[in-house]
Amino acid sequence: MDSIIIQGGRPLNGTVEASGAKNAALPLLAAAILTDKPVIYHRMPHLRDITTMITLLANQGADVSMDDQGCVHVDTSTSTNPEAPYELVKTMRASALVLGPLLARFGRARVSLPGGCAIGARPMDMHLKGLEAMGAVIEVEHGYVDATVPAGRLHGARIAFDKVTVTGTENLMMAAALADGVTILENAAREPEVVNLADSLRSMGADITGDGSSNIRICGVTSLHGADLTVIADRIEAATYLAAGLISGGDVTVRKVEADLLDAFLARLRDAGAIVEVGNASKDSDSWIRCKASGRLKSVNIETSPHPGFPTDLQAQFMALMCVASGSSVIRETIFENRFMHVQELRRMGARIVLNGNTAVVEGIEALSGAPVMATDLRASASLVLAGLAAQGETVISRVYHIDRGYERIEEKLGQLGACIRRNTPHTDMFRRPESAPI
Repeated sequence: MDSIIIQGGRPLNGTVEASGAKNAALPLLAAAILTDKPVIYHRMPHLRDITTMITLLANQGADVSMDDQGCVHVDTSTSTNPEAPYELVKTMRASALVLGPLLARFGRARVSLPGGCAIGARPMDMHLKGLEAMGAVIEVEHGYVDATVPAGRLHGARIAFDKVTVTGTENLMMAAALADGVTILENAAREPEVVNLADSLRSMGADITGDGSSNIRICGVTSLHGADLTVIADRIEAATYLAAGLISGGDVTVRKVEADLLDAFLARLRDAGAIVEVGNASKDSDSWIRCKASGRLKSVNIETSPHPGFPTDLQAQFMALMCVASGSSVIRETIFENRFMHVQELRRMGARIVLNGNTAVVEGIEALSGAPVMATDLRASASLVLAGLAAQGETVISRVYHIDRGYERIEEKLGQLGACIRRNTPHTDMFRRPESAPI
């Protein structure tokens, strides 16, 4: 099994480029099911979860190809199998996003209950209740969701989510795009990835308004057409590299990412004493964010909440920063009940963290110490990489398949910034410290 080995204590400096966002790319790929015309995607990240979704589409009969530049072509005109089998879905919760599009396009679907990171229950109840309100008949048995639409087409409905759900909002928005009548989603997710999906569906001919707010209106159309779609920047990846620069005492710039995707995160960094500069341009490709350490960071309290609040996907990384900040910070997790599994591993590196339910109190120390640690989920693995960059000595992170689900070429990008990092596999044991200048 692969591991990542880091020799800490080296300030990171330079520039990296943000990849396309995994959490935006996955629903965009699922949206291809809604049309029998080709869809072309740009800025698609090379990640394990993306490979899983592409494999899932191909398993349903779609013609899918991807080049080295992140361009993906999907043609679902040949799709005949409206199923998402356990063998694929067990590795990725986002594969449940095919349920709504399959019902809208084919009137039937059989989707395995999903797997993924063990950070909480994340039930599909709200997805299923919404689809039932739109006319679907659903049975859950033997680990599968079996759904049909007796009327042939879904119909519009007013759906109020009990709590904000990103994938639930995306699933029902896609289903409603081809439904008869108007669908209103209340208490909808406002994340940038939801807006990216709505923009993409509009490019395919959908009638959607209100995305980016808590009320989204979808007026169903009879069919959608193909389109050229672009995945937005991965704000979580970008923030992770900015945090890597700060925790190492360096100066890092991330290109091709808009600062307004990270308002809450950047505000907390400024509160902690970091120097934050942004360059927002009319084109995403010209935008950038720079974070520079100005001495030791100060402790800052955070509480995760749905967008535009502090992202739960950055809680673990921010905790790593607070482990070496001056003073004590309080970190409260309100989204997922099991998203503190990285705490025990950070403690192995000397971090002083006390847990009480969904609250962690972090007492900053001067320096962490390298140690063997184990990744428990995607964002936890990122926090351990950050801790390793700041630690004295060597850190060995096992179970890094988690990080491969959400970070494209992480060792290469960190190596470009000056990190001493390598991946240990059965086939290679070479340090990745590029001789060329940072991109």
